[in-house]
Amino acid sequence: MFLVDSDGTQLGVRTLPEALAVAREQELDLVEVAANANPPVCRIMNHGRYKYEQEQRRKESRKKTTNVVTKEMKFRPKIDGHDYVTKMKHVERFLGEGAKVKLTIMFRGREVFHPELGLKILQRVTEDVAEFATVESSPRQDGRNMTMVLNPIRKPVSKSSKSRSSKAKAAKAATPETEVLAVETPAAGALTAEAPTAAEAPTADVPAPEVHTTEAVAPATDSAGAQ
Repeated sequence: MFLVDSDGTQLGVRTLPEALAVAREQELDLVEVAANANPPVCRIMNHGRYKYEQEQRRKESRKKTTNVVTKEMKFRPKIDGHDYVTKMKHVERFLGEGAKVKLTIMFRGREVFHPELGLKILQRVTEDVAEFATVESSPRQDGRNMTMVLNPIRKPVSKSSKSRSSKAKAAKAATPETEVLAVETPAAGALTAEAPTAAEAPTADVPAPEVHTTEAVAPATDSAGAQ
């Protein structure tokens, strides 16, 4: 087999016993990474850590893969102003949520012979949402319906927004509910005496025994660094 060290150094062609001996010397695992190669390629690594990193990469990949949802909003060619405003609020909300929006103009009766009415509505919608979306699919008529698809515009997060978010997280971390205790370990071999609590305070008749421990007791500090 062709052996690769844990730091990426190519150790050349080795026999299986030789490769195993090198892996044991480093207290690591011998993993075959390219079985179809000639000769097969094996690498010395921490197999448990390798599997963990692979799983983390898969999780990150799944997070970045977003399922785009398509919502539909139907209009009539002779829609009144109030209904138009109501429907446009829904359209803007869908786009704000990151969903595509399919606009459908429904013609009835002889309205189908006046496609310009539907085009006028779609053109008006396009102008009203120009700040939020772009036209992905141009208007096309299919029987008694005319459709068009809008694609949301994803705005980049500004640096100021990221800064505010970081400050908010830091403030939340400083609250008692999310208090984190950091422990500093003193030098090895240090001896400390445990102070008796109020419930264990010695009486006037019986002297309190002095207790020593060989375990290092570290002062607890809160997230702000106060002991």
